[in-house]
Amino acid sequence: MNLLLFGPPGSGKGTQADFLTREYGIPQISTGDILRDDVKRGTELGLKAREFMNRGELVPDEVMVEMIRERITRPDCAGGFLLDGFPRTVPQAEALDGMLETIGQRIDRLLYLHVELEELVERLTGRWVCPRCARSYHMVNNRPQDDMKCNVDRTGLVHRDDDTEQTARRRAEVFYQRTYPILAFYRQRGISVEVDGQGSIAEVRERVKRALQGQTGEAA
Repeated sequence: MNLLLFGPPGSGKGTQADFLTREYGIPQISTGDILRDDVKRGTELGLKAREFMNRGELVPDEVMVEMIRERITRPDCAGGFLLDGFPRTVPQAEALDGMLETIGQRIDRLLYLHVELEELVERLTGRWVCPRCARSYHMVNNRPQDDMKCNVDRTGLVHRDDDTEQTARRRAEVFYQRTYPILAFYRQRGISVEVDGQGSIAEVRERVKRALQGQTGEAA
């Protein structure tokens, strides 16, 4: 199953992605991780991306799509993958679809985690992050098992300086202006489903499971 988890900053994508990768035995494909790995290893694509990065420019969509192609054709993606961080625009979605078609694949389901704006702001301003693995926690909704340490690597959590109310609202605004239109793109293909992202982690997890099983969830 090839999944795309979609939602604004603070919607809980990272938390639900961890669950989905374990539940379905598929790797999480983060475009940020791919980019850093290719640059570090000095691959052909990594060297090409570094040229743009050194000039302070964004890595072109075609380079990112080729990086995704290389990653999802590895053996661990034979049973599917969960794509994270891409696409962020409709042209990127079109490029991704085109690439997948050339290798006989497709996105099977887009899961949209819907969370109201004020809840997003509350989550982002109360967020604590692991500086090593980037997992996020919240002292009310998602407390770490041990006080102020990451559950995975035991690194001390930090509160990011940019997790302010003003920044949170701006990030949400950017998402709805630039990225939200992707939902209509995948809705036309009949593969999008909206999941209520509010409530406890366990409650949202059950809604996600049922949406993938086709038992609940209306087409987004």
